[in-house]
Amino acid sequence: MIERYALSPLKELWELKAQYGRWLEVELAVVKAYEETGRAPAGTTEKIRSKARIDVEGIAEIEKVVDHDVIAFIKYVTREMGDEARYFHLGLTSSDIVDTALSLAVRESGLAIIRALTELSQALGEQALIYKDTVCMGRTHGIHAEPTSFGLKFLSFMVETDRNIKRLSRSVETCSVGKLSGAVGNYANISPEVEAIALREIGLRPTEVSTQIVPRDIHAEFISAIAIAASSIERMVVEFRHLQRTEVLEVQEPFKKGQRGSSAMPHKKNPIICERLTGMARLLRGYAAAALEDIALWHERDISHSSVERIMLPDATMLLYYMAKKSLDLVRDLVVYPERMLENFKASRNLVFSQRVMLTLVEKGMTREEAYRLVQELSMKCWNEGRDFKEAVEKSREIGKYIDPDEIDELFDPEYYLRNVDPIFKRILDGG
Repeated sequence: MIERYALSPLKELWELKAQYGRWLEVELAVVKAYEETGRAPAGTTEKIRSKARIDVEGIAEIEKVVDHDVIAFIKYVTREMGDEARYFHLGLTSSDIVDTALSLAVRESGLAIIRALTELSQALGEQALIYKDTVCMGRTHGIHAEPTSFGLKFLSFMVETDRNIKRLSRSVETCSVGKLSGAVGNYANISPEVEAIALREIGLRPTEVSTQIVPRDIHAEFISAIAIAASSIERMVVEFRHLQRTEVLEVQEPFKKGQRGSSAMPHKKNPIICERLTGMARLLRGYAAAALEDIALWHERDISHSSVERIMLPDATMLLYYMAKKSLDLVRDLVVYPERMLENFKASRNLVFSQRVMLTLVEKGMTREEAYRLVQELSMKCWNEGRDFKEAVEKSREIGKYIDPDEIDELFDPEYYLRNVDPIFKRILDGG
């Protein structure tokens, strides 16, 4: 992850020093389990803890020679120990430590993301209530469709964010497993009892069945949940990007004092946050594909997944965390122009009420096919000639046979389209 998008606390979580700290935590949990089961003398864990030292540069120097990061870690950490060093990494393989510690990092990063998304959900809910009764134009295929509530857009984003929180929570729980089962996962040199005790010490569960590694479908589920959450954020920011276009201009990204939008054009206020988040979502979907590729490894394992994960897991978690935090700022400080929404509403010259007119004709006795034909022909004529649809309806003799003139104003009331917005909000915000 480049520094530009690395935010605390995830930035520090994935640093090499923190990784070595997790490796040591797992090793000490195993030694403690050995003490409990009588394989190691009492007090061994504290002796090791007091003499263990972590120095990133020192470990790196050893790795230059041995070309193996876990061996370099063990050699450096145990160099000041006495006889107690015999119990350090006893019966374990490198992946026992690496994968179990990785689960700790995934769990911690996942929980941080969930907290950030929870903040985003709350902000979306607040904006939904503020703009619940604000009429805006609903668009399908980018074309004016029918009036709707601007707050309903925020509510939709909030509910989708909540689904992502649930999805990520499930995947974090799934990832909260470790394996301390030896070289091929059959407990040849360490017992299931020791594994259970050690993992309980660090808050993990044993993997039901492992090879030399934790099965990678578990991690693929987590990365897939991250990619889906990123795509949901993208859906929201694509909406804001469109609404910020000059021709639309119903919202704008916050633009702070001193900020500049273009090196060439002083007037520009560009949707740079939304565009940045869109790009990040693309990248995270790519990581999901890479995570799926990591599932099929040779036999009890190979290491083709390792290089992928060293990049993918830190980047993916930090990216989504960044996206959640930036989205929170965007939602809280979004500039909204209800007056412009009304102007854009009027641009369709009342054509957006065509369905209401058609359905009223059907209710009055006209066949649906005939009502659709009549309203469509009138609508297209208004569109091509730049006429107001309401005026055309008022002048139509065919429509006048079914709809009284005093009913027409009611058919063209945009508030009609918001009459069931309150029940939707109640269903969501009141839990039904």
